[in-house]
Amino acid sequence: MTIFVVMPAYNEEKTIEEVMEKLFSRGFSVVVVDDGSHDATYQVAEDISRNQENQCFIYKHLLNIGLGGALKTGIEAALLHDADIIVTFDADGQHDPDDIMKVCLPIIHGEADVVIGVRDFKHMPDSKKFGNTVMNIITRIFYGINVNDSQSGLRAFKREAAEVIEINARDYGVSSEIVGEIKRHKLRLVEVPMKTIYTDYSMTKGTNLKVGLKILAKLVMNVLK
Repeated sequence: MTIFVVMPAYNEEKTIEEVMEKLFSRGFSVVVVDDGSHDATYQVAEDISRNQENQCFIYKHLLNIGLGGALKTGIEAALLHDADIIVTFDADGQHDPDDIMKVCLPIIHGEADVVIGVRDFKHMPDSKKFGNTVMNIITRIFYGINVNDSQSGLRAFKREAAEVIEINARDYGVSSEIVGEIKRHKLRLVEVPMKTIYTDYSMTKGTNLKVGLKILAKLVMNVLK
């Protein structure tokens, strides 16, 4: 099976080279979506990709659309390149590339359509833990499905699952939306534990309470429309 790693990137010039090199060294095909970065993210990714013919595909949004828009572009691109399994992976260095096969194996063994990597909340910094716990509750309330880590950036999709999931959210709300799509299409979901690498840099990224409140406000507004 051909595994494609889809990596949204916004102002990730500090980390993207190391992350891409680790993925290439493990033989994965990579789709990078530069989501309108203001720094040298695109140039760095392009330079690295020159030695990875037919293994790396780089796309660029001229404007910053948001995580959801970047994931949508990346997943559609991976499907065009005949991916059998699509893995979403953060560009800030917080994911361990060795966890990619952990989220792919349930699909390879025919046990799942979608796999979500679950972070260890016991070892999650408090500032992250509160926001992610709130988002799990919000996801359960608005989408009617209970998962252990709704905001995880490490997910694997069987090709057929990626083809039916609809992504409309442009921001971090996409993570909850994907969980909702899993339920709507009655896809088989497996959750597996994953490692998280917390650094001062990666701590500035991802979901926190402020982001969670913005997502909650949008969900409420959608319900009231």
